[in-house]
Amino acid sequence: MSTNVLFDAPGPRGKLRNAVLTVLSVVVLAAAVYYVYARFDAKGQWDGEIWKPFLDASTWTEYIIPGLLGTLKAAGLGAICALIFGAVFGLARLSDHRWLRVVAGAIVETFRAIPLLLLIFFLFYLAPSVFGGGDYSLVALVAGLTLYNGSVLAEVVRAGIRAVPPGQAEAAQAIGLRKSQVMRLVLLPQGVTAMMPAIVSQLVVLLKDTALGYIIAYVDLLNMGFKLIPAVYFGSLIPAAIVIGVIYVGLNMSLSALANWLERRTRRSHRTAVQPIIPPGGVGEPEATGAGVV
Repeated sequence: MSTNVLFDAPGPRGKLRNAVLTVLSVVVLAAAVYYVYARFDAKGQWDGEIWKPFLDASTWTEYIIPGLLGTLKAAGLGAICALIFGAVFGLARLSDHRWLRVVAGAIVETFRAIPLLLLIFFLFYLAPSVFGGGDYSLVALVAGLTLYNGSVLAEVVRAGIRAVPPGQAEAAQAIGLRKSQVMRLVLLPQGVTAMMPAIVSQLVVLLKDTALGYIIAYVDLLNMGFKLIPAVYFGSLIPAAIVIGVIYVGLNMSLSALANWLERRTRRSHRTAVQPIIPPGGVGEPEATGAGVV
């Protein structure tokens, strides 16, 4: 019988207790689901008439698919920009030059501390004053996603690089590699493998954060589902919410599945002893050790 350091294998009484708790949890969950179903049924939310619009192809082609494309567009642009921002400022925080570390640290900590919704509002109302009139909803949303999520990813990059054992960099320098070569050929390939779970977790957050574009009237999935569809088809707010929610769940699960596949492939191609990096949750610095780079 195998045992784990952090968890002892349960005995007969423990197995019985776990089985009873599992059954009780399933019963409570089933009761909660039935209660929600019964309340919706009492309000007529399962009537075929209010679900009929979602069986019409025009609802999908005119509202849901354009909203989905808007969400994917904002998420794609935000993800690319956030990854670039995170890589640049994460490496800058590891620089041997103190002035560069201080400036990069101040920028990262500032944008991590500002609520994303406030940041999007500020950029949305600032842009017309600086660049003149126009629709800046996409620009404000992508810029806000980039600054906030990019700042979090900068800490992920910094923690991933510093989590590589110092001996790796020392050995590379001993054979004559420059610091930039050590970073590019030794530290980054190993660090990326450790960063992958945290990067994917933050990209899932970024995808969900695109829904904040609803506040500034950006044409996304939430805006189409919660504003336009109920206005056109009266009484379809709850069905629209369920359909939109299922689509968001599908998007996030697809992204997570892709990331898990990519992580497994990366770990097979790059052997490393570095443990996965946990995404930073607060404003403080993650605990990690290692050598700085230029």
